[in-house]
Amino acid sequence: MNIQPLTPSIGARVEGVKLGAMDAETFGQIKAAFLKHCMLVFPGQFLQPDDQLAFARMWGEIAVTPMITYAEGYPGLLQLVNPGKAQAITENWHYDSTFIAAPHALTILAAQQLPPAGGDTMWCNQYLAYEALSDGMKQLLQGVRARFTGARIARKTGTAGEPPSALHPIVRTHPETGRKALFVGHPGDTVPHLEGMTEAESRPLLDYLYAHSPSPDRTVRHMWQPGDVVMWDNRCTMHYAVHDYGEATRNLNRVTVKGTVPV
Repeated sequence: MNIQPLTPSIGARVEGVKLGAMDAETFGQIKAAFLKHCMLVFPGQFLQPDDQLAFARMWGEIAVTPMITYAEGYPGLLQLVNPGKAQAITENWHYDSTFIAAPHALTILAAQQLPPAGGDTMWCNQYLAYEALSDGMKQLLQGVRARFTGARIARKTGTAGEPPSALHPIVRTHPETGRKALFVGHPGDTVPHLEGMTEAESRPLLDYLYAHSPSPDRTVRHMWQPGDVVMWDNRCTMHYAVHDYGEATRNLNRVTVKGTVPV
């Protein structure tokens, strides 16, 4: 197995391993690389649903997100297809499923069909986003919580009623590494005020932290290739799916693993 960093700040490429069949020692090496690099690319896997779900179970319990319809016969496997640019809700920096009490720990995407060009995905390192803040800002954010809402997914799926929401600290401590990460998201995913603060006080701060997060020196951009599998740590990275491929086919299978309540 060969592991090569994609950038100094985030991401690594892993070759010489078959995700559908590995021993405990190999998995341990992959997990160590994952916690270090936050995002991993496995080229040439051509992973099918059964093997993708089996690989995900090595990391924990498969997660099922409210308001989302999964592939028939494969609970927890979401088929991502081209919704058209106007309907895309992931063409922005965001975490996955922040509106539930315990957002997903990690996400695994397996390429099925790709456009001739375009459809890249980007990630940013939220450990580094937090560490780049001033000491005064870090002190200000200590213990501050925001309410995250599933309103955007509810609108897309036509889900009636009040969308689910959850309060989370906007600086969270990773449960495995112990490092602190900035935990903010797309403005549409947060109620426009922080806990105990007014909207007028909160929105400029939330907007600043969101704009601060994806600095080029802490991001990576992946150009998908046939057979690619990419996984990332949803506790310390945001991601951005670029929709620049028009009506071309872009199909990926997504599986997520349950996380813990952020602290």
